[in-house]
Amino acid sequence: MKEHKKNKTILIICFSIILFMGGLSLAAVPLYELFCKVTGYKGTPNIINVASSESGNRDFIMRYDVNISPELNWKVVPDKTSEIVTTGDNIFTFYNAKNEGVLQNNGIATYNVIPAEAAAYILKVECFCFLGQELSSGEEMRMPLTYYIDPAIDRDEELKNVDTITISYTFFKNKDLL
Repeated sequence: MKEHKKNKTILIICFSIILFMGGLSLAAVPLYELFCKVTGYKGTPNIINVASSESGNRDFIMRYDVNISPELNWKVVPDKTSEIVTTGDNIFTFYNAKNEGVLQNNGIATYNVIPAEAAAYILKVECFCFLGQELSSGEEMRMPLTYYIDPAIDRDEELKNVDTITISYTFFKNKDLL
């Protein structure tokens, strides 16, 4: 009888550990995203509500990169793969998405800036990445991106030799909207 009680206790402990680890794994992604947005860690750009009012004088080559999860079955292409931008200028561009699948799909994009140190200076005013997107089979959509590079980047010694910045988006199926 004593052995049976000991086995039951071990089973309860193991089950509790499994539940705890499962809860941690579910919470890890939202907590990491929150941490990155608050700190700008790992190339997460800042999000603001107003356009730039300060002019700069430094030019950068901005590259626009897209990656798509195969389960989404979308094609996403930026209007431009690169352009020259000046710090402080408001930049307006679009990404074009098409659902190439036979079913309606909901997608969401995460983004990153390379080099990561430049992320603190990429200030997004409007971005399709703030919300999920829904496309029916064969439907196409133009998705806006408005941002500027803070002229304060000129004072950052780590970035004085950087002339190219990449904004990279990765699209995933938005399981929250299914």
